Amino acid sequence: MAAGFPPVDEQLALLRRGAVDLVSEEDLRRKLERAAATGRPLVVKAGFDPSSPDLHLGHTVLLRKMRHFQRLGHRVVFLIGDFTAMIGDPTGKKATRPQLTREQVLANAETYARQVFRLLDREQTEIRYNSEWLSPMGAEGMVRLAGRWTLARMMERDDFRTRFQTNQPISIHELLYPLVQGKDSVEMAKTAGLGCDVELGGHDQIFNLLVGRDLMKEEGLEPQVVLTVPLLVGLDGHDKMSKSLGNAIAVEDPAQEIYGRTMSIPDALMWDWYLLLTDLEESEIARRRREVEAGRLHPKGVKQELARRLVADYHGDAAAQEAEAEFERVFAGGGLPDEVPEIALRGDRPLATLLAEAGLAPSRNEARRLVEQGAVTIDGERASAPLAPLPPRGEPYLVKVGKRRFARLRLGG
Repeated sequence: MAAGFPPVDEQLALLRRGAVDLVSEEDLRRKLERAAATGRPLVVKAGFDPSSPDLHLGHTVLLRKMRHFQRLGHRVVFLIGDFTAMIGDPTGKKATRPQLTREQVLANAETYARQVFRLLDREQTEIRYNSEWLSPMGAEGMVRLAGRWTLARMMERDDFRTRFQTNQPISIHELLYPLVQGKDSVEMAKTAGLGCDVELGGHDQIFNLLVGRDLMKEEGLEPQVVLTVPLLVGLDGHDKMSKSLGNAIAVEDPAQEIYGRTMSIPDALMWDWYLLLTDLEESEIARRRREVEAGRLHPKGVKQELARRLVADYHGDAAAQEAEAEFERVFAGGGLPDEVPEIALRGDRPLATLLAEAGLAPSRNEARRLVEQGAVTIDGERASAPLAPLPPRGEPYLVKVGKRRFARLRLGG
C-alpha cells in the first residue's frame, strides 16, 4: 500500500458515514485499491450552484464528506456551477425556478469561494467553474447533447414526472439541467485535465449524478462512483434547511447566532445533526442517545456540546465558550445580549410588517404567525395583534422574537 492512504476498509467506513446512495461500493473499493497501488489519489468533485450568496449548514453536509476524502489523502474539486446556476436545478421544486443573471451568479460565486475554506483544506482543494467547458459548447453542442437522451428517460426523475402528471409547467431548459451536469463529469475526465473518479451530491441529486455516470460510459470513460448524502432538516424539525424558509444557520452567522439557533432545534433532531455536522464517533453518538433515553443524561447538555462543536468549526474554541456563556446569561438568566442592534423604520404600520423589515422574521406571514403564537414581546409585554400599527415615539421599542432575536426599533413618522 502506498504511503498516505489508510487501509481500504478503513476508508470505506469513513466514506459510508451518513451516506444514502453509493453506486457502486464495488467500484469505489476498486478505485481505492488502485489509488493505494499507484499512489495516485482519487479525484472527487462536488458541484455547487451559486443560487444564493450564503452557504448554510445544509451545504456543509456535502462539504464535510469532501473533507473526509481529503483526510484520506484524496484530491477534491469544488466545482462552482456558474453556468448551471443560470439554468436552475428544479430538484425538489414544484415549480420552475427563476433564472439568475450572469452578474448575480458571479457575485454569489465569489462568496462561495471564500466560505468553503472554513471546512475544506485549501491545499487539497481545486476550485473550478463549469462555464470553462460549457460556455464554449454553443447552440450546436447543446443540441447534440440533448440528442443523447430521451424524454421518456428524463421523466423517470420524480419531480419532473410529478409536475407532468399534475399539469404543472416544465420549461425546456429545465430538462437540460441533468444532461449539462452530467457533461461536467465527462469534460473533467476528458479535457479539463482533472479526472472524475467520484461525484458527490445531496440525495435529491441522485438522478442527475447517475446521468453523468451513463454519459461517461457512452464516451468510453471509466464511470464515476456516485455517493449522496442526506438533506439536512432545518431548525423547525420538519423541512429541508433553507434560507427562504427561515430555518437555516448560515456558515458566516455570528457565533452567538449559531449557538442560540442550534439550542432551539427539537431534541430528536440533534442526533442527525451530530452524525452529519460533526466528527463525533458514531458509537459515541449512539451512547449519548441511549443515556438520554434512559434519563441518565439531560438532552440540554448534549445539545450544548453540539452547539459548541458547530461554533468552534466556524469561529474557534474561544468563541464557542463565549457564545455558551452569553447564552446562559441571556436566555437562561433572562438578561439582554451585550449588543442589541438598533434599527430605524417608519412607524404607524402593522407589527408584522415591521418585524419582517427589521429582519426579525423571514416574512410578514411568518411574523404574523410568531405574534399569534406568543413568541414576540415589546418592552417586556407579549404582543398579540400582528396587524395593529406600532406608533412612532421618542425612545426605541425593545423587541424580542423567540428566545434569541432582539432589536431596538426606532420608529419615525
